Amino acid sequence: MHESRAGLLILQTTVLTAVAMFAFAANSLLCRLALQRGQIDPVSFACIRLVSGAITLAVIVRFRSERSAPGHVDWLAAAMLFVYAAFFSFAYLTLPAGTGALILFGAVQLTMFSVGLRSGEKFGSAAWLGLAVAVAGLVYLVSPGIAAPPPLGAASMAIAGVAWGVYSLRGRGVADPLAATAGNFARAAPFALLLSVLFIASARTYANGAGVVLAIVSGALTSGIGYVIWYAALSKLTAMRAATVQLSVPLIAAFGGVAFLSETITPRLVAASAAILGGIAMVLSSRSRKPRT
Repeated sequence: MHESRAGLLILQTTVLTAVAMFAFAANSLLCRLALQRGQIDPVSFACIRLVSGAITLAVIVRFRSERSAPGHVDWLAAAMLFVYAAFFSFAYLTLPAGTGALILFGAVQLTMFSVGLRSGEKFGSAAWLGLAVAVAGLVYLVSPGIAAPPPLGAASMAIAGVAWGVYSLRGRGVADPLAATAGNFARAAPFALLLSVLFIASARTYANGAGVVLAIVSGALTSGIGYVIWYAALSKLTAMRAATVQLSVPLIAAFGGVAFLSETITPRLVAASAAILGGIAMVLSSRSRKPRT
């Protein structure tokens, strides 16, 4: 009975994590489509993304069947969500997609690994090997397109990665992922609106219908609901494993580019896929030591 319940819990965590990774990859594709084709400015994209996510989650919380007591107000998580969304949008104005993904998730990993090691989490040899294989696969995937990135764009994406790493760590152990994510979006949206007003005053905003729709989809679906799913998965993942599985996002985004942007599948992409997914499997199948109390 106990083994059956444990197996069901592992399956649930795996499914939630996989769905969250696809949502993250979809955000990259949506942002790439909107910003690189000049359909919307980065501040408007970030603002619409956060506001539409806040509205969607508020409606879901309002009409769900069960009611929960008000949870802890986490202003740090809300601030990190805003910082991530804003700097992510600005970075993709100048960075190539592969370079941006490498900087973003490199910063995420460094942030989450640092906190995990500080709290006493340890990797076994198999897990370290899996991490090395996954990182090597990611570098192999993006290295042909990597040039010296613009300093401002690289710095913006690094800041976004650190913010996302902190935001993810704040979500570990929350009792109600939906309420927590809804609260974070509701508190982050006013920051985005204020930034948008400042840009409107300087006449540096622009958007067409397609750009607005892409931002709404990114906010309501792949960000709002996707982050609820990620918070639910985080309660069962160590900081190191949560950081490692996010290595799959650039890979998924690459295949999304093949499907939606008419890019071609190359032998290099196939080899990198095997390395990244195989390395992630090694990390997830290993057992890390429990943190110090």
